[in-house]
Amino acid sequence: MNRKKGPLYIQIKEILKDRILHGVYAVNTYIPSEPLLEEEFNVSKITVRNAIKELVQEGFIEKKSGKGTKVITNASNVKLAKGKHFTELLVEEGHQIIKKVLSIKRSQLSIESSLYPLFSENCLQIERIYLLDGEPYIHFSHYILLDISDEELNDVQINSLYHFMEKNNIKLETFRDEFAVAIAPSHICESLKLEKDTTVLKRIRLSHDEEGNIKEYSEGYYNTTKHNYIVSYNERNSSV
Repeated sequence: MNRKKGPLYIQIKEILKDRILHGVYAVNTYIPSEPLLEEEFNVSKITVRNAIKELVQEGFIEKKSGKGTKVITNASNVKLAKGKHFTELLVEEGHQIIKKVLSIKRSQLSIESSLYPLFSENCLQIERIYLLDGEPYIHFSHYILLDISDEELNDVQINSLYHFMEKNNIKLETFRDEFAVAIAPSHICESLKLEKDTTVLKRIRLSHDEEGNIKEYSEGYYNTTKHNYIVSYNERNSSV
């Protein structure tokens, strides 16, 4: 928690929402009591109550008199596309997704780098891992066109990558995903607890702003022995 990042109750709301969206707090279960949340985040009772009020207004939870605060939906109204996020589908199946940031740093790109044409010399590099039911499942490397100071870098906290980008005035309009079968690099194998040179599913994403400028490049490696990648279509949003 950092007061420089805005009101504490908003920060707490986003953390709790992220836990709901990724199954840490499942639908039809109760989130921790207000005293427990006050202790966890080291904030006042009114701060926690304001965070909960926001989530009630957004339709994620409801307060049950004498029982606590119950999760009533884990579906976000904000979508990258008309279909549901992959992780939302996993949560609907009853799985739990936990996201961890491994590192955040400014990356100095050499002219030989494949990313140099996209970002020139400097970009923000973020390494993250997703745990599926407690086991390593996806390793992400994100490269973002964002100029950030050393002081700001030390204070960066990421629950949702795209919420973080939006807060830093990066407005994304379109997303392009490419999938391939690839041999995972050694550090990815170590991160996902795979044997050396294991073949995995690889996803490359290019995110653009409304003017068509690339703002994010990311690579995701999926341990599909844990769970297949899911894409859900309906007649209105499917395409070939």
